[in-house]
Amino acid sequence: MIEVKNLVKRYGDRDVVDHLSFTVGKGQIVGFLGPNGAGKSTTMNIITGYISPTEGDVTVNGYDIYDEPEKVKASIGYLPEQPPLYPDMKVGEYLNFVSNLKGVKSNNKEKTVRKVMRATKIQDVSERLIKHLSKGYKQRVGLAGAMIGDPEILILDEPTASLTPQEIEGLMEIIENLTADGKSVILITHKLKEITACADSCTIIRQGKYIRTVKVDE
Repeated sequence: MIEVKNLVKRYGDRDVVDHLSFTVGKGQIVGFLGPNGAGKSTTMNIITGYISPTEGDVTVNGYDIYDEPEKVKASIGYLPEQPPLYPDMKVGEYLNFVSNLKGVKSNNKEKTVRKVMRATKIQDVSERLIKHLSKGYKQRVGLAGAMIGDPEILILDEPTASLTPQEIEGLMEIIENLTADGKSVILITHKLKEITACADSCTIIRQGKYIRTVKVDE
């Protein structure tokens, strides 16, 4: 699903990402682990097309990020650390708005919104204003928005930041269920406990360099 080869992102004389290579297979949850400043978010911003690499090759779902960037973006649902929510919208209203942005056909919009709300367990807050939700529910709404358009790959950047232990447990359960229909998930974090909770494997980087990939049960 994702193949990264010799990826480099250079700012001045500093390689933030330093000849990084790794793969993510279909239906996998892969933890992307490293300390703050390791280059995790920079790598994902390259994969999702937000920034350009200095060197290297990336393919997503068989599409090259240089040659077919629109198809790459359509294959990915991205949840940044701070979800791009509109606090004065109701949850259902916001998800309809995201459906419009992603070009979901009008005759399929209602079904799409119902599906992502059910998958993220937010049906009970569909009529509430986003600004009145807890941090945990806001993250779920952000995840639901990332899932609209049925992308085959989901990239979640520090999705449990500032959540309570109970909120983390609920979100991890939702994430674990995402692979049921063949989706691949990259979970970006610096917390090993989150990876052991739901991931199949873990790719470790430090100072922009690949260290190793390990099976979670090792």
